[in-house]
Amino acid sequence: MFGTESSLSMFLNTLTPKFYVALTGTSSLISGLILIFEWWYFRKYGTSFIEQVSVSHLRPLLGGVDNSSPSNSNTSNGDADSNRQSVSECKVWRNPLNLFRGAEYNRYTWVTGREPLTYYDMNLSAQDHQTFFTCDSDHLRPADAIMQKAWRERNPQARISAAHEALELEDCATAYILLAEEEATTIVEAEKLFKQALKAGEGCYRRSQQLQHHGSQYEAQHRRDTNVLVYIKRRLAMCSRKLGRTREAVKMMRDLMKEFPLLSMFNIHENLLESLLELQNYADVQAVLAKYDDISLPKSATICYTAALLKARAVSDKFSPEAASRRGLSTAEMNAVEAIHRAVEFNPHVPKYLLEMKSLILPPEHILKRGDSEAIAYAFFHLQHWKRVEGALNLLHCTWEGTFRMIPYPLEKGHLFYPYPICTETADRELLPTVFHEVSVYPKKELPFFILFTAGLCSFTAMLALLTHQFPELMGVFAKAFLSTLFAPLNFIMEKVESILPSSLWHQLTRI
Repeated sequence: MFGTESSLSMFLNTLTPKFYVALTGTSSLISGLILIFEWWYFRKYGTSFIEQVSVSHLRPLLGGVDNSSPSNSNTSNGDADSNRQSVSECKVWRNPLNLFRGAEYNRYTWVTGREPLTYYDMNLSAQDHQTFFTCDSDHLRPADAIMQKAWRERNPQARISAAHEALELEDCATAYILLAEEEATTIVEAEKLFKQALKAGEGCYRRSQQLQHHGSQYEAQHRRDTNVLVYIKRRLAMCSRKLGRTREAVKMMRDLMKEFPLLSMFNIHENLLESLLELQNYADVQAVLAKYDDISLPKSATICYTAALLKARAVSDKFSPEAASRRGLSTAEMNAVEAIHRAVEFNPHVPKYLLEMKSLILPPEHILKRGDSEAIAYAFFHLQHWKRVEGALNLLHCTWEGTFRMIPYPLEKGHLFYPYPICTETADRELLPTVFHEVSVYPKKELPFFILFTAGLCSFTAMLALLTHQFPELMGVFAKAFLSTLFAPLNFIMEKVESILPSSLWHQLTRI
């Protein structure tokens, strides 16, 4: 035993400072090369090479099964969806559930002193009003000519004065719309004005319907009158919903969708879904989803998260993460989790609002699909529906973050949808009041453990190499002390073994 210790000490004494410099320098170089390769592999494929090798080759040898990799069929479905997606990445959409400026947005301003709408958002609304409520023949009707100028006005009081001026000439539907949206201070007042607008709008619609085939001018008039009538009926249905007459609102929305089935740009089905959820009429909600959750139609947070809510409702009341980890997920639970992953991939900002990890603000008049603005608009109206389903928020809390382990990084392609647009953050900052709201950004995928480990190892060995080069004698003393400490347990074990085994047997073993 003493011979072993003496040989070890002789070996350590023969090591020169140059050896320690070479050792630490070589270790630093090797770990640096590993770090560079790991980083390159992660940037290209979105995973750690060491981690992938251990999962793909070592886990099967140890009897494990890899459940984390997405199936080929899901990937192919995502590619197909990507190919079918012809909508512009950062197209801004009118919020189907937008609030009333006078009765809701302005009331918020009076109470808090904050402006809930940005100039960019209001400017987009002004463009929408000019598109929907005006046409080239407006100069033929004096009231419509006044309203055409009113929609271009930036000053709210000037717009309201122009609307009153137009009403002095005749019953003008668009003038009533403007007053209902901006001057009415309560929903009851807005509803009264919209009813007057409906009476005037129906008369104009019937007249233009009879003349629509007499020329392009009359056709444009009829198209404008159709837009006005649909807008009025939709807002009347929303007034009924806000005043608690939900069944009446559902009937109005269904009638409107039957009367004008081609006007999908208003997204009336999203208003209908919200009202049906309020009635807890889940069978009808499923029927609406079956019609509109189609691969050829643009998706929305309302469609994806409502589908997830219905599937979560079937299992959420009895779901327990501890029980699921022991026995595994049932088929229904798996379907619910997959639906949540699908919804989170479409819009990853919604869960933090539903789980109240982030405070809500009033939704803007326009939204960016898959962006923070859409998440706010969805959660503002649908949080109550998630709370009503027992255990749904708990299931969402347990599963939503798992989505990001399946999505490639960088986002050159999605898992179920086309890649998440990188321009959404910029557009959301224009739509949302960043003065008092922090815009949610796409969650970044965390670096794998092995990249962090190799980075730390490379830095540590490089530092050792530098210190050894600068202070060779001192680092030699430290190295000898470290190695002596490192081998101390081994020496202790060998000493115990030597005391137990016969000396002759130990001599034969050392010779071997």
